[in-house]
Amino acid sequence: MEPAECAAAGKTRRRRRAVVVAVSVSVSVLVLLCVGVAAAVRLRNAATFRDTFIARCEDFEGEDCEKIWGVFEEAYVGRDPCDVPVEAYGPLFAAVPFAAQCNRMMFWSKTKDVVHDFSKKRDCYVTMEDTLLGSVLDHKTWCGKEGSSETFTSGCPGWSQCPNNTVRSFWGRASAAFAEAACGDAVVMLNGTVAAPFRATSVFASIEVPRFRSPRVRSLKVILVTQKNAGTNCEDESLRDLQKELGEGITYDCQEVSEAQVTDCSSHPEKPCGACW
Repeated sequence: MEPAECAAAGKTRRRRRAVVVAVSVSVSVLVLLCVGVAAAVRLRNAATFRDTFIARCEDFEGEDCEKIWGVFEEAYVGRDPCDVPVEAYGPLFAAVPFAAQCNRMMFWSKTKDVVHDFSKKRDCYVTMEDTLLGSVLDHKTWCGKEGSSETFTSGCPGWSQCPNNTVRSFWGRASAAFAEAACGDAVVMLNGTVAAPFRATSVFASIEVPRFRSPRVRSLKVILVTQKNAGTNCEDESLRDLQKELGEGITYDCQEVSEAQVTDCSSHPEKPCGACW
């Protein structure tokens, strides 16, 4: 190879090395930017979650929302998100107990949208999601991670992924506490369009019903929400099971009410609550 050719080849190799170095630097910078953006998004989401929690909490007058947030965080921050038992939320519900609202407490199973549309528009009954803790955490996802002091709102286990996950344990503890606070005449809206309105595996059946106690709870009225020409009725076998599950001294009643009737009553606040069904 001639000297001129050697010099040209050397320049080509140097250019190639420069290109490789430039590409490597660009990739490294891009990775760092992505990591930084992801961290910033995570922190922003955590801040948004906290801000929403505090803002919703402040809708309830006379509460120390910063203190409540701190007690809430203690239940899950720094823990494996699949190892947060219901007992972890005990201090939270001790700090913010459900107030007993005799004759006004409404439960539900597979009728969430209908129930909440009704309770939002009519001041007849109170659901768990109308309370402070139920309100601030409804439709929310959160968890912690071992070795971290952060709250995460993504990458958390789903409802069925592990039994002791952060969100499922909270709602299990909340359901138990809400049922324990029930008194007088309680009401439950069940879905009359499904094969078994009262399912043994539901939260209502497995957590709430066993906590109804006489004489504190006098009666349970089932509002079976039906659709025209579809669904079950009050003679359904699963509802007979519900009647058997109620503690001695608690009377039972069931009434079939169309969803259209519930919706109509929601839209007419001048109607007395008792006239809705």
